[in-house]
Amino acid sequence: MNSEIKVQSLADFRNSIDETTPARKRISSLLDPESFVELDAFAASNGESCGVVTGYGYVDGNPVYVFSQDIKAASGAVTMAHSKKIKKVYELAAKTGSPVVGIYDSNGAKLTEGVDALAAYGEMLASVNNLSGVVPQISLVLGTCAGTAAMMACSADLVVMSKKAEFFLASSGDTAKDSAQAAAKSGTAHLVAENDDAAIEQVKKLLSMLPSNNLSAAPLFDFAAPDTAAAAGSSVRDIFAAVADADSVVELQTQFGVSAVTALATVNGNVAGLVATDRENGALCADGASKIARFVRLCDAFNIPVVTFVDVEGFRVSAESELAGGIREIAKLAHAYAEATTAKVSVITGAAYGSAYVALAGKGANADVVFAWENATVSALNPEASVELFWHDKLKKTKNLAQSRAELAEEYKCTLGSAFEAAKGGHIDAVIDPAETRMSVASALDMLAGKRVSKLPKKHGNMPL
Repeated sequence: MNSEIKVQSLADFRNSIDETTPARKRISSLLDPESFVELDAFAASNGESCGVVTGYGYVDGNPVYVFSQDIKAASGAVTMAHSKKIKKVYELAAKTGSPVVGIYDSNGAKLTEGVDALAAYGEMLASVNNLSGVVPQISLVLGTCAGTAAMMACSADLVVMSKKAEFFLASSGDTAKDSAQAAAKSGTAHLVAENDDAAIEQVKKLLSMLPSNNLSAAPLFDFAAPDTAAAAGSSVRDIFAAVADADSVVELQTQFGVSAVTALATVNGNVAGLVATDRENGALCADGASKIARFVRLCDAFNIPVVTFVDVEGFRVSAESELAGGIREIAKLAHAYAEATTAKVSVITGAAYGSAYVALAGKGANADVVFAWENATVSALNPEASVELFWHDKLKKTKNLAQSRAELAEEYKCTLGSAFEAAKGGHIDAVIDPAETRMSVASALDMLAGKRVSKLPKKHGNMPL
């Protein structure tokens, strides 16, 4: 649509629409052909276009609301009329229980509107946050997303960016720091695609895996079993590939909190959230804990079951980690697991020591079912410390202390720290062969499909944010 609106007839209006503008092309690429219905097309701000295209349509036959900022119309400037169009999209989404996709590409507010521009942003931000946890919200950043718009986009459940897009609260003046790559490293962006088309395809994939709202069941998929089974010593991503259906894993935030891995996938055609600690990247760090907590809450909001694979010796302990808020992030992780009422299955694939076991696999995580591989170790302390504490007399009798400590630590893993010992105390529900992991997880998820939990009456918990 031209920036200046002059309409004398419906034919004039339709002829004035430029379908080649990025805003409209992006909507057309996202939605099923001929399914887009535009809303408030005649809305204007001081006789000019509002700088945003809004409406609804279908993605793979499922209803979706969408808004797309129009950088070609007054630079996509945000005005009160602009915000009212977007606010209506959120109001309709709340009434109908349909997802919202926001496509961001704007140079910011129209400064001549003064305080009205601030009020406009405030209304949009309130709409995003009030709808959180009710319907899935996906932000698609394909141009500049700055200031309050960046707060809006980041408040969505998932953020997908094009490689060329910019995302910042206040520009640093350094293009690299405002880039999609920087957003990925900071955890702001969940997925970064090579270009607009690839980013739109990622959004379609995510929409296909999420339920329409918090009262709807997640979609079911046709599936093919994976080619390989899980095996002792497998990497985290190999375990995901062995447990999930073939080609179904969508990993999120790959460059952030690399001590943890999170992904959406399907298991026997059912959508599940997969979480793992990546021991190859050391102890679980503050960013890794925050990444898992955010993901678990997303899954819980839409009743997507969570499967957690645990192989970690503990949380990262250092002065640097403490200064980065390590304790707070770890407490947030524990809170997210304990509060989540969706089905939760934990699989201990290696080490599960101390507070890490409590938060991720123990009763503190409110896990419904806990499996452990037969070579797993479950212990209050790491084996070396356990030997010093419990088998000190054995150590005193040895000549080569270092060698004996290592040998006794291995013995401890196979005896008091073994999965079988934990199972004797009822802390593990079943000890399984690694090759049985997919079958065991799928069976547990099937049995937990009807899980219902009544929580204590309260407004909400006070998570240590």
